[in-house]
Amino acid sequence: MRHVLSVLVENEPGVLSRVAGLFSGRGFNIESLNVAPTLEAGVSLMTISTSGDDQIIEQIVKQLRKLVTVIKVVDFEDIAAVEREMVILKVNAEETRRAEVLRIADIFRCKVVDVSLHDLTLEATGDHGKIQAVIQLLTRFGIKEIARTGTVAMKRSMQPEQV
Repeated sequence: MRHVLSVLVENEPGVLSRVAGLFSGRGFNIESLNVAPTLEAGVSLMTISTSGDDQIIEQIVKQLRKLVTVIKVVDFEDIAAVEREMVILKVNAEETRRAEVLRIADIFRCKVVDVSLHDLTLEATGDHGKIQAVIQLLTRFGIKEIARTGTVAMKRSMQPEQV
């Protein structure tokens, strides 16, 4: 099962390496990873997507909490959260199929960010499921290139604090 973890860390050299090492050293896979500074100086937020059953995720969370540079770990499994990814796709769009590609782009509210005679470059933003659906539908036209961010997530407002 897919899990999204939010890991608040001290922003210092080697933190990313220690977190990645924790995963690889125990045979766990990181599907996506985003790291960026927060509003608080010296603190960064890592958003990690990984897969595993509840026991594996519980072990990962416990191990992360043991790292000195980790301030807080939240698993969004049972928390209502806003989750987003972005993908940029370069899709074959010859003249005869361009309208069909543009219809799919419109349905998913994709932005056309580049155009040539033979292809369209689209930007799509949404939750993990939406991004997977866009990719699946556009695959039949021939995706020439893809660049994809990982998941970013934030707890929805008006919820009790998690311990």
